[in-house]
Amino acid sequence: MDRKDFLKYSGSATLGSLLTAGKTDKQSTENKKRVLRIAHITDVHVSNNTNDKYRSAKGLEQCLHHLQGQQDPPDIIFNGGDAINDALGASRSEVKAQWDLWHRILRQENGLPVIDCIGNHDVWGEGAKDDPLYGKKWAMEAMELDQRYYSFDRAGWHFIVLDSTRSVNGDWYTARLDEEQFAWLKEELAETPEDTPVLVLSHIPIVCAAAYFDGDNEKSGDWEVPGAWMHIDARRIVELFHQHPNVQLCISGHIHLLDRVDYNDVTYYCNGAVSGNWWNGHYQQTPPGYAMINLYEDGSFEREYLSYYNT
Repeated sequence: MDRKDFLKYSGSATLGSLLTAGKTDKQSTENKKRVLRIAHITDVHVSNNTNDKYRSAKGLEQCLHHLQGQQDPPDIIFNGGDAINDALGASRSEVKAQWDLWHRILRQENGLPVIDCIGNHDVWGEGAKDDPLYGKKWAMEAMELDQRYYSFDRAGWHFIVLDSTRSVNGDWYTARLDEEQFAWLKEELAETPEDTPVLVLSHIPIVCAAAYFDGDNEKSGDWEVPGAWMHIDARRIVELFHQHPNVQLCISGHIHLLDRVDYNDVTYYCNGAVSGNWWNGHYQQTPPGYAMINLYEDGSFEREYLSYYNT
C-alpha cells in the first residue's frame, strides 16, 4: 500500500474514552489499546556522491530491514524529511540521481506505507526560478504530495503534516509557517473534534532542547538558537496548541539529536537521524537510528529510540 492508498483508506474512528491528561513515554500504557505503531525515520540524507553513496544506501537499507524485522513491527513509516542528501546546492542531474536512489531503495527494501514531510535539504535551489521543479515542487513530485502541508485521519487520531521551511533562496532558510499555512492550521484544529487526539509532524522542531547543543550556540556568552534550528514562530504555534488540548504530540528531526520537551501539556520529540553524524557515526551522544512510536486509543503514546547502527 502506498501513501495515497493509505490516506484513502484511513478511517476516523471514534474514541472510546476521553483523552488522558498525562503523556506517557514507555510507562502507564499497560491494559491500554494500541491503535497504531509508527516508525519515524528522519534525516536520511541518502547521497549519490561516490564517497558517500555506499554508506548512505547501505545504511538506509539496514535501517529499513531493522525496523521491519522487529518482533513487533510498525504499521507505517513517517519520513520526517531530508530524505536526500542535499538539493539546495545541487544540479538537476545530481538531484535526480539522489531521488532515483531514494526511490530504488524504498521500492526494493520497504513493504510499508510511507507518510512524507518535506525537509530543507529536499528543496531544489540551483535551478531557474521559473523551472517547473524549482523549490519545493520537485520534492512534492518525488513524494507524490498534492500539497506542501496536509492532514489525514487514522485509527482515531488526526495527523497534521507541516512544511517548516520558508525563504529558501538557494543557500539558507528560516523555520516558519507562512501565513496561508498558519491560517490553515488554525482552521484544521478548530474543525477537529475535541475528543480526537492530534499528532503533528514537522521537519524542523517547533520546540526543542537539542537545538541549544547543535553548534557553539553559547560562545557569545548568551544562548543563541538560530531561526533555522527551531521554529522562529514557535510562540504563536504554542499559543494555538494551548487553545486545543487534544494536541498531544509533535515529532520532528533536523537537529540529528534526541530529546523530549513537555510544554503546556504537549510533548515534543526530536527523533535523532537515520544518518547520525551525516553518515559518520554518532552525532554527539545520539547514535544513528529511528523512533518507534505507539499511539493508544485514549490519546496516550510512548516512544522508543532504536539504533540499527553497528560500529
